[in-house]
Amino acid sequence: MKLLQNKTALVTGASRGIGEAIALKFAEHGANVAFTYLSSEERAKALEDKLTALGVKARGYKSDAGDYAASEQLANDVLKDFGTIDICVNNAGISRDNLLLRLTPEQWDEVMQANLKSVYNLTRQVIKPMMKARKGSIINLSSIVGVKGNPGQSSYAASKAGIIGFTKSIAQEIGSRNIRVNAIAPGFIDTDMTHYLKDGGGEKWFEKIPMQRFGKPEEIADVALFLASDMSSYVTGQVISACGGMNT
Repeated sequence: MKLLQNKTALVTGASRGIGEAIALKFAEHGANVAFTYLSSEERAKALEDKLTALGVKARGYKSDAGDYAASEQLANDVLKDFGTIDICVNNAGISRDNLLLRLTPEQWDEVMQANLKSVYNLTRQVIKPMMKARKGSIINLSSIVGVKGNPGQSSYAASKAGIIGFTKSIAQEIGSRNIRVNAIAPGFIDTDMTHYLKDGGGEKWFEKIPMQRFGKPEEIADVALFLASDMSSYVTGQVISACGGMNT
């Protein structure tokens, strides 16, 4: 059974990792997929081809989610091209890990703009058509680091914790319009962003994970599918940790 048939999903930062896995999972379940990328047009074209091969409409947009004007233009373009936005996944993000005394103001601002301001930017745009349609699902990618904190990741943790507060607040604002807003807090997932952890000795990280392994992007995509579909029709304002038991 296809859970997202005839729905349109917008996924930011989808040219690789968790974003790509979510886009593919949604397409497998019948959703038309609009997605953003920031740099690699080659990766974006490859993903576009994978998605359309699944029998859905798909298009990549080069757009910086941290730029408000770009997000406004993106939402307008997607509505023009697809007619609706039923699901929005705010996935775009970066990390600039460093101890606080070595973390520059520029690095702090860069993380906040890419990770937190981007969620404000696009959510503000997509709730307009969703409120008109009186339905929708917004899924924000936080992190287990935003729940628990982690040494050397103060900027990343702060941005991801901010997403949780934002998610809970907006869920209360627009719940009466049948729009659900939830967050996913992944643990350590095997992506380009975490390769340096594994290269530096993944075993020490496994000690912190009851399931003794890094997660797969597809496992986060499964959680996103649940939140995007009608299976979660009475779930809003929640943070689902997909972390192998780190948050217990």
